[in-house]
Amino acid sequence: MLALAQEGQPLIEITPLSQLERLAQEAPGLAPDAAVNWQAQAELRTGSGTEPDVWLHLQAKTSVPLTCQRCMGVVATPLEVDQWYRFVATEDIAMAQDDDSEEDLLVMTPQFDLLAVLEDELLMALPLVPMHDECPVAPVLQVGEEEITDEVSEKPNPFALLAQLKKDKS
Repeated sequence: MLALAQEGQPLIEITPLSQLERLAQEAPGLAPDAAVNWQAQAELRTGSGTEPDVWLHLQAKTSVPLTCQRCMGVVATPLEVDQWYRFVATEDIAMAQDDDSEEDLLVMTPQFDLLAVLEDELLMALPLVPMHDECPVAPVLQVGEEEITDEVSEKPNPFALLAQLKKDKS
């Protein structure tokens, strides 16, 4: 990350979603050519210590097929990531500063896995309950073996019988 920050050039990539295994498990019917467009820009900023802080700006856009929880069909779900991170030297420092910092903190490691961070962010961007705005087919509600419909029941109203008895007495 330090070298990327010193270079000052953004890292712009297109990564097949099939390479992000945990995300691919959440997306049934993922097309083989489905990909995420992403960009990472690292920079050095004056920090509280003698050395400048390394910051990372991660941006990504993609669309994944999820199962609509209303009609159980496939719904293309757009995902976006736009996140800033500040790197710290150790996990202890990250834990100590986490409550007081507005940005997310990451520990500077020699073999930093940027794709794992990208995948984590995309997983967190997934909706809790994916749904179409308007389902292409009407949802079928079913309890056990019995299908539930919106049709009005033909059962007689018990109060209608009482109303009829009252009319008969008058």
